[in-house]
Amino acid sequence: MDQKNLTVADFLIGHPLPWDVYTEGDKLLLRRGQIVQSVEQLHKLLERGLYINRSSEEATQAAAKAHERPVPKKAETPSALHFINLANKRLERLLYNLVNEDGAQEKLLEVVKALNHAVNINSDVALASVLLNQDAANYAVRHSVDTAIVALHVARAMKKTPDEMQAIMAAALTMNIGMLRQQDHLESKSEPLTEKENDIIRHHPQESVAILRQAGISDPEWLSYVLLHHENEDGSGYPLGTGIGDIPQNARIVAMADRYCAAVSHRKYRKTLMPNASLRDVLMAGGKASDPMLAAYFIKELGMYPPGAFVRLQNEEIAVVTKRATAEELAIVHAFIGPRNSALSIPLQRETAKKAFAIREAVSSDQITLRFSMHQLWGDVAAP
Repeated sequence: MDQKNLTVADFLIGHPLPWDVYTEGDKLLLRRGQIVQSVEQLHKLLERGLYINRSSEEATQAAAKAHERPVPKKAETPSALHFINLANKRLERLLYNLVNEDGAQEKLLEVVKALNHAVNINSDVALASVLLNQDAANYAVRHSVDTAIVALHVARAMKKTPDEMQAIMAAALTMNIGMLRQQDHLESKSEPLTEKENDIIRHHPQESVAILRQAGISDPEWLSYVLLHHENEDGSGYPLGTGIGDIPQNARIVAMADRYCAAVSHRKYRKTLMPNASLRDVLMAGGKASDPMLAAYFIKELGMYPPGAFVRLQNEEIAVVTKRATAEELAIVHAFIGPRNSALSIPLQRETAKKAFAIREAVSSDQITLRFSMHQLWGDVAAP
């Protein structure tokens, strides 16, 4: 049988199939008229390999031409946020049962690929999800995904190799597995930590490495970054403390991304730090950068007003940053609260290069009571 291999571009989500679909080896998988309901379903099907008979394709095109109907050629606009949400769900299922997962390393690397894909689709949406998508999963899982996204942006800017970026992201996703079941409780506490809780925190990097090894993870760089993501070169970190020598730069990327994402997350026991304040505190400990070169890359990639940050404009509107500033142009924002503190009927795009719409100051998310979806701001590329 003469077959054609199908790709994403051959499907329209939610529309009846115009032909029978086969797996490799001529086994019928989907009948003509069946409907693929979602991007997630489509990608699972494509992993199996999908084919149609070329004679069926030719007949479909001829029929479509006779009725002056276009043949479906491409799928819906891919959503970066959708892939991030899938990564959160997949990671949650994996982490809580990792030692019992067959092929755990390969499955975790599939989550890495999904996040890479999301950043490739739209890096501003990916970064904004760190600030605006905090209900995607429980804190422990979501924080790991957020850290991987931020670390990937910095690693790309630094032109790390694909293998290095993979190890950095994998370490970010698994760095806290050693205290996974306690982390949500610890993060929500308002009273001082007990001695036992402090001990769990101080030893979780070592416990994380032990669990990863038990699950069959063997990449030495990955394991090293997990072990060292709370170490400081002055010996003040944990679990090893003094005498560890130089900390690999890639481990420091994970560490800084970890601290930044923790600082901007909503907490029950303290006010959420604004992104610009979080970045300053993470990078400028003690009033000076502990790693000036790495700090410069974080500032370049995140900026003082990263995507998802709330800002007040010169005309008194409150807006959310939807596109990062670059060396060539200033940030783009969408205003959603007017000068008299009343909600606008729809978010309005503002170019901050114009004097009236220039950013005046950052606004804390704790001050924002109006709720909106990322889809409203970015469109289909941020569909949930």
